[in-house]
Amino acid sequence: MKKIMLLGSGELGKELVIALKRLGQHVIAVDSYNDAPAQQVADEREVINMLDGAALDSIVAKHQPDIVVPEIEAIRTERFYDYEQQSITVVPSAKAANFTMNRKAIRDLAAKELGLRTAQYEYANSLEELIAATNKVGIPCVVKPLMSSSGKGQSVIKTTADIEKAWSYAQSGKRGDQTEVIVEAFVRFNSEITLLTVTQKNGATLFCPPIGHRQERGDYQESWQPAAITPEQLKAAQQMAEKVTGALTGAGIWGVEFFLADEGVYFSELSPRPHDTGMVTLAGTQNLSEFELHARAILGLPINEITLERTGASAVILTDKDGTAPQYSGIEKALSYPQSDLRIFGKPVTRPYRRMGVALAYAAPGNDVEQVKQKAIAIAAEVKV
Repeated sequence: MKKIMLLGSGELGKELVIALKRLGQHVIAVDSYNDAPAQQVADEREVINMLDGAALDSIVAKHQPDIVVPEIEAIRTERFYDYEQQSITVVPSAKAANFTMNRKAIRDLAAKELGLRTAQYEYANSLEELIAATNKVGIPCVVKPLMSSSGKGQSVIKTTADIEKAWSYAQSGKRGDQTEVIVEAFVRFNSEITLLTVTQKNGATLFCPPIGHRQERGDYQESWQPAAITPEQLKAAQQMAEKVTGALTGAGIWGVEFFLADEGVYFSELSPRPHDTGMVTLAGTQNLSEFELHARAILGLPINEITLERTGASAVILTDKDGTAPQYSGIEKALSYPQSDLRIFGKPVTRPYRRMGVALAYAAPGNDVEQVKQKAIAIAAEVKV
């Protein structure tokens, strides 16, 4: 049995804890507030500000975990190098966590070192620099804080009148203390996919069937699997994913995002952990969900293959107001749909557009993905928070 410390205890962490507990592990769930979703199913919990390096060091010293698993971006990731020196495994690795928590590091690695196709981009550290950057990449363009999650602080500049607003929004949505933003040229893409990629301690890199998704406010609304993609596009995406995860090192699941455009496949972003769009795998679309895959990879357990078992879709259940102790209605109606399922995350606090649950729908392989997606959207609409 390993002692595993989870840093960040949201809904993705909750499903990971369940997968780890099924394999007999001991989990300490850490978050900035009490009763976060993963803390509800873990063995122990800690509540700290994970951007406080000293607080992080103190709980690592207290629990002495074998493995540290970051689930969010807002962590003093530079401390991870010290933990590796203490023979603690950081998932996937201290290097991966540090590079991917910062959009600048990961974009420069992908575009400059590995030569992957990406959107043209610039950086800006002030409103003046943002104006100069938009002149270089052109309008429309996308502005994102270097550190943020779930689309926070991300916006599209459509006219010069949007520039100041985009700067303010990026500063309000950033994680940590970095003011710098990345400014990306707008890629005219036909669709976007997540390619869940599994790196193993002893074994080949494996790929899940590609997942399609739709975003609003920089946050996913629906995802479906399998996504429509040509064999050539899939091969290009797999080669890029293998290159970038290999450079970052370590074992675990990675959510690697791509744009599919007329001129080819563009690398967009990656997360070194289960991906929100991968919640579609909770609909039984694969022989192992993304959380079960991550748990096995973390523990060095064998993963022989990843197979598509069903066509599936997920749709988010959001709240529209601030509140505490949320109540849910419509669950009975939602679950009366055939071939459906539901996850309520158990978050104790609501705020506008906060993701509180996910609706799942599935069908036999080969069924029309669009129909399954529409069913997931209808199921999500039944649930009121």
